[in-house]
Amino acid sequence: MKFCYAFRRGTFYPFIAGQGWNIPAGETRSKYLGRVKNIGFDGIELGFESFGGFDAAEQEAKELQKELADAGVPCVAIRAGGGLSQPNVASKNRNRLEKAVEIGGWIGAEIVNTALGSPPRDETVNTGPNGEPSSHGSSAQATEEDFIRTANVLHEVGDQAGSLGLDITVEVHQHSIADNSWSALHLLDLTDSPHVFANPDLGNILWTYEIPEETSEDAITALAPHSKYWHSKNLHQVHIPELDHSYYIRVPLSDGDIDYRFALEAMTEANFDGYMAIEGANTGDQLYKDRKSVDYVNNVLAELDGA
Repeated sequence: MKFCYAFRRGTFYPFIAGQGWNIPAGETRSKYLGRVKNIGFDGIELGFESFGGFDAAEQEAKELQKELADAGVPCVAIRAGGGLSQPNVASKNRNRLEKAVEIGGWIGAEIVNTALGSPPRDETVNTGPNGEPSSHGSSAQATEEDFIRTANVLHEVGDQAGSLGLDITVEVHQHSIADNSWSALHLLDLTDSPHVFANPDLGNILWTYEIPEETSEDAITALAPHSKYWHSKNLHQVHIPELDHSYYIRVPLSDGDIDYRFALEAMTEANFDGYMAIEGANTGDQLYKDRKSVDYVNNVLAELDGA
């Protein structure tokens, strides 16, 4: 299994990114990328903003990719998210997705990953980031027309991606029309594209609601055969029933409430040959914690190979 670094904290002395998704600049970048490669990552995931967003230019994008490739961690996946059915954001989000596909073609990436989240239609339905009894923008609130509109766009942009040698993955994500296994599979069925697949982010299923609406085991078993890229993170759930709320603490893959041994076996049985993208720690020494995740996965895979 290949590893992609979907880092969530790029702070590395003396570069300060906080919980941002920016990699260090200048001389610090080569040291940082060297540490990333040393952990065992085969590539890195960047947002399309890292290449200039809508203003991205081909030459500059290729120069950044060369720098990453020379360090041993080329950009193999580009993030560009946003819902495609809510009228006030759909057009811009489609343009983001199309631009990310264009950039991916320039640099020879393999995946454009999209999360179909949308902002609340108004503040009266804003359920906050996660952990509430309900979730704005969810599959539970979507109409069949929302699914059809989204699928039509994914099919069309999927054709564009396929012509450039790319695949699009739909990340299972909170506040999204694809926020659990049934909704993701329904969307893929409607999309009907050989270039559009699932990204079974189990962490997002865990923390969407106060009480998760499905188990990680059920979700990964259903989604594994339809997956091409895999965001992986783990969390501890702290449920406060008196507040009708759950809080979630991000931890290395070995330490949270999701059983990644089960998930890894499910993905292996489904012949998954894409990148397992480790969504890194967003506090503290991220490189130490993320190495722990990679080491854990390698140990589990070795045990499965020897079974």
